[in-house]
Formats: sequence, structure tokens, C-alpha cells
Amino acid sequence: MLAAACAAPSWAQQEGPGKRTELTPEKQRITDEALYADHSRYQATQDRIQALNDGGRPVRDYHLAKAQCWLDVSFHEYSRNDRSHFPQAALDESVALIDGMERGVSPMPTDTPLVNDAKYLRADLWQRLKLIHGTPGFACAQQKVACGEVELVHAGNEFNQQQWRHSKPYIQMAEDLTNEAEALARQCTPPAPQNMTLTANVVFDFDRDTRRHMRAESVLGMEGALRRIAEEKLRLVSVQLVGHADRLKGPTDQYNQGLSERRARTVRQYLIDQGIAADRIQYEWRGDREQVQACDGLRGAKLKECLLPNRRVEVKFQVER
Repeated sequence: MLAAACAAPSWAQQEGPGKRTELTPEKQRITDEALYADHSRYQATQDRIQALNDGGRPVRDYHLAKAQCWLDVSFHEYSRNDRSHFPQAALDESVALIDGMERGVSPMPTDTPLVNDAKYLRADLWQRLKLIHGTPGFACAQQKVACGEVELVHAGNEFNQQQWRHSKPYIQMAEDLTNEAEALARQCTPPAPQNMTLTANVVFDFDRDTRRHMRAESVLGMEGALRRIAEEKLRLVSVQLVGHADRLKGPTDQYNQGLSERRARTVRQYLIDQGIAADRIQYEWRGDREQVQACDGLRGAKLKECLLPNRRVEVKFQVER
């Protein structure tokens, strides 16, 4: 029963970077070492949320805000020495949302489970928050909606443990958040289209121009930009590609010019295969005229590897928010 009560949501990744973050079992939280370890786990989770924000996901985003609020209520109850399964269950919800955002899961879930069998309180508040979802005003109110939902679960958990006296402060918080969400939704003016440019560089192995010779780590950067466009529902206006070659000369004076063209064509076809319309992709090539790294004094394999940034295709996604 303990395992079932603390189980992470089924859609959360369980291996690799998304491995479940487990707190010290309740009865073992009696040493400084155990408390320090758990505080480190909380900090590591907070760092992942910050990294998502640093990567461009706004603080007001529903799922980022919800991950933060689940983390906050988990740490709040842990700090109050809550020996139930609630701190772990709330932390699981936070980590599951973080995993989904890091992996580019789409669509992300919007349900709010009653973790640790929290009592369902204030159906009126749940309904008011639900009605904001899907409205134009949700764009302005999503942070308050996310935290209001989490605080209702928090209140329901407190009600189960020590009845109304302990749940009342969190119900008040949920009421305040709901009122603020409704006010923000009413006042929300859809923002005017905002032009943005997302950039990436795809680099190639020496003297190569095919897809299998694109360096994997640089391809991940381009795919990250594509995920952001999909997740934030940005409108893709156009894509500009510029192919380049390093300064090492080929058999003819025009060799690097052709090499940079073939690299641009390879990236163009890759993007078409990802579903981008061909007429939205413009490309050009500049041979070895624009070097970004000199690598003076190196020879042989070290020189070729150092010149890697010059063997690039610059990718610019022009989008509208």
C-alpha cells in the first residue's frame, strides 16, 4: 500500500534523467544526514525548474507554475514534519511535470489528482478554476489557476489530517488565487503578435555533408527550437539557412563553396522531413568566407576538430508569438 500511495503519475519518466526523486522514508527522517539529503533533493528539483525557465519557458506558464507549486507545498509540509505520504506524493507530481516539459511531451496533462487521498473540498472553487481553462483569458491567469488547484489539494490533505482548523488557511489561499485568476482573465488583452528569432547551428564532420555526419549534439539544439515552437504554439513564419565550410582547402578553389551548399541542402531536407513546408525554408551558402574559429598553431586531427564550429549551417527560425 505504501508503494501505491507514493507512486509517481503513470506518464512520468522513470529512467535516465527523469528517474523518480525519492525522499527519505518518513520514519528515517531523524538524522541530520537524512534531512540534508532530502533538502539536496528539493534543491535539485528547484534547479531543474529554474533551468526550464532559463531555457525560455515563462514563469507564468501553467505547467511550470504547477510544478513549482507542487514543489512548494511538498517542501512546506516536509518542513512541518508531516509524516504522511503527502510530501512525497506532491514532489512526485512536480517531478512528473518537470520530466514532461524536459522531454517535450505534448499535450501536457492539466488534471490535478487528489494525492494522498486528499478530500475534495470546495467544488465551487474547482468549477471556477476549470471554467478559466480554454478561455482567451487563461493566457494571463494560468499561473494563478495552477497554484489554486494545488492549494485545494493541499487543503484537502490537511482536512484529512486535522480537520477544518488546519485546512482553513489553505482554502483561503485557494479562494484568493481563484479570485485573482478570474480578475486576470477578465482583464486579459491578447498580446499583439511578437516577432522572435530562434537560432541553432548544425555542425558537420570534416569534409562531410550528409545527414549521418551532422553532429548529434548540434541536431538536439535545432530539435529543441522545434519543440519550443510546438509547445508554445508559435507561428513559424520562415526558416533561413546559411551553409559554411572551414578554411582547409579542397582539391579546387570552388570545393568549399559546393560543400557549404550541400550542407545547407541536407539541413533543409531534414526540416522538410520534420514537417516544415519547403516554401518556408530559404537557404544560401558562403563557402569558407566566414570563419568563427581560427585554431592557429594546430595540425592534423586536432586542427580539424578545432575548426568544427566553422563547418556549420546557421539555422534561424522566424516565428510570431
